[in-house]
Amino acid sequence: MYDIVLSFVTAFMVTFLAIPAIIKVAKKRKLYDEPDERKSHTSNIPTLGGIGIFGGVIFSIVLWTPFTVFGDLQYILCAFIIIFLIGAKDDIDPISPYTKLLGQIITAVILVVKANVKLTSLYGIFGVYEISEFSAVLLSVFTILVIINSFNLIDGINGLSGSIGTLISLVLGSWFFAVDRIDLAIVAFSLAGSIIAFLKYNFTPAKIFMGDTGSLLIGSVCAILAIKFIEVNNGLGSSPFLVKSVPSVAIGILILPLFDTLRVFITRLLRGKSPLYPDRTHIHHLLLDAGLSHMKATGLLVGVNVCFIILVYYFQNIGTLNLLLLIMVLAVMLSTILYFISKQRKIQAS
Repeated sequence: MYDIVLSFVTAFMVTFLAIPAIIKVAKKRKLYDEPDERKSHTSNIPTLGGIGIFGGVIFSIVLWTPFTVFGDLQYILCAFIIIFLIGAKDDIDPISPYTKLLGQIITAVILVVKANVKLTSLYGIFGVYEISEFSAVLLSVFTILVIINSFNLIDGINGLSGSIGTLISLVLGSWFFAVDRIDLAIVAFSLAGSIIAFLKYNFTPAKIFMGDTGSLLIGSVCAILAIKFIEVNNGLGSSPFLVKSVPSVAIGILILPLFDTLRVFITRLLRGKSPLYPDRTHIHHLLLDAGLSHMKATGLLVGVNVCFIILVYYFQNIGTLNLLLLIMVLAVMLSTILYFISKQRKIQAS
């Protein structure tokens, strides 16, 4: 317990103390995110906040994690370093989406093959349970890539990606603590501590953005926590903390970034555009178009994510596929209502 508390406090303090210096250097070197027609800010904002998050997370994990019971940690740290280098390079000197994707694939392969962050079953989704080793590797790499990019994609308004990342890490970190996986709990609470410190400077009026360095790291940690949540749960037996329909529960916990990514990709394909084509069709953009401020939109989306977490917890007994259908139907309904509200608001404004 003390290690978890200390990891949270340590990560918070390192990031909290590092961010002002990072802001100063970014302003001096003119390392800004400049506004354009797609972005929601109207002035130049430093973009290197992810460096502070990375420093807090890494320092706290290395300091407080019991290496004797977390033998795969060295590989996880290697994956984090690759993600950090990709994100920092993109924040300072933008790189192509395909170069960024290649780095993410290398990260995912390290996590799956070396760190054993791997899904070994479909847990009854579509009637499938056991899968081959090759299929497990492909599925796990794909899952990690989706989660990493989903956090990158929702990082469009002040506080959103950080707040959702904090919520997810606290929920999963608490569960890992309950099942005596202190190693994973320390990873989760280190991330939460660092993000909370960063949010002090990111809430409106934002003094700094996390950039790709931060969003990719948050996505990587949440991918590890989500996959480990599913796999550790599989070995709990008769534990009182056993979660039923665990794949659907995991999706419910990560519902906002996962559903928004799925929705945007499908929408772009239906319009004949590349899924990687940037636009203003994300859920947070719709909320802004509906008249909400950054903080109100962030607060509402975090609240909705909390409601989905409560929902999947109370309906975990209805079966994996049924629960998955329930959360997807609700998500589609809510986003459709929001779309029409946003569209009506635009019509009235014009």
